[in-house]
Amino acid sequence: MASDRINQLNILCCGAGMQSTALALMSCENARDGIKYPLVPIYDAIVFCDLCSEAPWVYKQVAFIANACKKCGISFYILTTDLYGIFMKNFGSGHVSSIPFWSIGADGKKAKMRRHCTIDFKIIKIQQFVRYELLGYRWREKLREADRGAHEMHIGFSFEEQQRIFVSYHPMFVNRFPLVEMGLTRADNYRYCLEVWGLNTKASACIFCPFHRNYFFWHLKSHHPKRYHDLVAFDQKLEKEQPNTMIRSKLFVSRSRKRIKDLTDAECNDAETFDYRGKAIWNGF
Repeated sequence: MASDRINQLNILCCGAGMQSTALALMSCENARDGIKYPLVPIYDAIVFCDLCSEAPWVYKQVAFIANACKKCGISFYILTTDLYGIFMKNFGSGHVSSIPFWSIGADGKKAKMRRHCTIDFKIIKIQQFVRYELLGYRWREKLREADRGAHEMHIGFSFEEQQRIFVSYHPMFVNRFPLVEMGLTRADNYRYCLEVWGLNTKASACIFCPFHRNYFFWHLKSHHPKRYHDLVAFDQKLEKEQPNTMIRSKLFVSRSRKRIKDLTDAECNDAETFDYRGKAIWNGF
């Protein structure tokens, strides 16, 4: 793309979960059949950040999006960063991005660490990709005035997640949340992907994301033992090491503040579901 381009770019920050998959496919439908969803542009780029630690179904959803984009002429990119490998190598000895682990202090006080991983490994990576690869900036080149606030970053938060909306701190981008603007819930996105595209979707998140319910860990153990083994190794790293900070609390992936391998079946009976045509559907968390 020419380095002097000043036209607005519409970028989808795609996690390939239910919501961003729905946005990607709505954009493809707009490109294929004419504008049906006016708040969803035909994206200049749909970008998925592969952290090499997603749940297995996410990669099937990525492949589906990539194929739909190819057929509809929409550019789809995958940026790869091995967050799992970085954490396993550096936790306890070097810098790692803050993941919102559940904690217990020596005084018994319960808390949760701050969440920086999404910003560090997804949002910033995509912003850098757009700046240097799509807009052709050179390293340390000053921001062109024509690019200031000129480009939209679309993020797939659904209507019930509107409290998560945030303003972009990057001077080049304006954040947009089309699903919130359209009033579409997680269940609506699931219905759209399934009934329009025949794609059964689940949420996306790293296997060691502390926002998972314990049911997710049980599901990995039962259906994806290799991924479960990786998760247990990650959790054991938390047990043996301390972050390279002043924090000395015990850290856990599970919200039960127990080691993953010690969770009981009863503790894993906490699947998060939504209703689809009278049927409870597990959302993947």
